[in-house]
Amino acid sequence: MLRVGILVSGGGTNLQAIIDAINTGKITNARIEVVISNNPNAYALTRARDNGIEAVCISPKTFDKREQFNDALLLKLKEYNPDLIVLAGCMVVLPEKLIKEYRNKIINIHPALIPSFCGTGYYGLKVHEKALERGVKLTGATCHFVDEGTDTGPIISQKAVEVMDNDTPEILQKRVMEQAEWIIMPQAIDDIANGRIKVENGKVIHI
Repeated sequence: MLRVGILVSGGGTNLQAIIDAINTGKITNARIEVVISNNPNAYALTRARDNGIEAVCISPKTFDKREQFNDALLLKLKEYNPDLIVLAGCMVVLPEKLIKEYRNKIINIHPALIPSFCGTGYYGLKVHEKALERGVKLTGATCHFVDEGTDTGPIISQKAVEVMDNDTPEILQKRVMEQAEWIIMPQAIDDIANGRIKVENGKVIHI
C-alpha cells in the first residue's frame, strides 16, 4: 500500500479529485496518510478532516526563520513515512534537502503543457492569463516529478485542453482542472502505486 502525503495551500480541488479517485477505485493500492498545509485557513484542511484524513498546518509565519519552517515540514513528513508526496496546489517552494530526501518521490501538477508557460512566476491564474495573452489554441496540464528547479522535473504525463475564443482566465482554469488536472494526477498516483512508472536517466519510463 502506497503511503501518500499531500501538501496544499488553498481550496484543495486537486486533493478532492484524489480523494474521489481513491473512493471510486480509480486509484488503487494507495492511502492518504496526511494532508499538510502552510495556510491555516486552507479549505483543503477541512476537506481532509471531512474524509477522515489527518490534517496538519505548518505555517512559515510561526517561525522566525525560513530554515526553521523547512526543518519542521521535513520532520512532520518523516513522522508519516510517505512513499509519495503530492503537491496539490501547494504554493511553498520546497527546500533542497526535502527534495533530496524524497528524490523521485514528489509529484506536482502544473496547469500548462511544460515547457510552455512554466518556471518562476507561472502559477495559478497567471499561467492562464499568459496563455490567453499569447493567443494559444491549446493548453493543458502536466504531471511531473519535482526536482531542484521550477517545473523542470521528469514529466509523467500531459493532457491537452482546447482554448475557446471567449475564455477568461477563470473559465480556462476551470476547464483545465476538469479536463486535465483531475484526470492525470490521480492516474499518475495509481501508476506509481502499482509499479507502472520508473525514472531512468532523468526521464519517466512507463512499464
